[in-house]
Amino acid sequence: MEAETLEKLKYPIGKFIWKHYNENERKDFIETIASFSNNIKSLVENLNDEQLEKTYRPGGWTLRQVVHHCADSHMNAFIRFKLALTENKPTIKAYEEQLWAEQADYKLPVQVSLSLIEGLHARWVRLLKSMKTADFEAKYIHPQSGKELDLNYMLALYNWHCRHHLGHIESTL
Repeated sequence: MEAETLEKLKYPIGKFIWKHYNENERKDFIETIASFSNNIKSLVENLNDEQLEKTYRPGGWTLRQVVHHCADSHMNAFIRFKLALTENKPTIKAYEEQLWAEQADYKLPVQVSLSLIEGLHARWVRLLKSMKTADFEAKYIHPQSGKELDLNYMLALYNWHCRHHLGHIESTL
């Protein structure tokens, strides 16, 4: 498989690019997070085990792993938001996504993570919609890079993350 094709399979909407976003864009990002639960559910809830075991690219995760990864990743993001909002520049905990994807719980039916995503996103969106502009300036420290990242960055990243993994599922189907 040629490198350009593999890159498109790996990043169906392109790589995440950070820039400063305005208030309207931030509202759009929150809407992406708000609609993610329904969007992912509509794509995968009626798939059979054979379909869920397809990978979105050679060497990539199965669709089942993608769904479980979204639950894990979004839980971590929600916790990072809460930490940044309640502590002064906390150092967050990093995790090994690939190793998490190899754990036994990633073999569970996707409905388990779809339910988790539904409840988690309801809470996350409520939190996001309650935040004032200044709240998005709250920062945390990422232990691997040592960088201070603010919640504006995190919101933009998870807008991309939702669309990125929906793109993986859509391109596989």
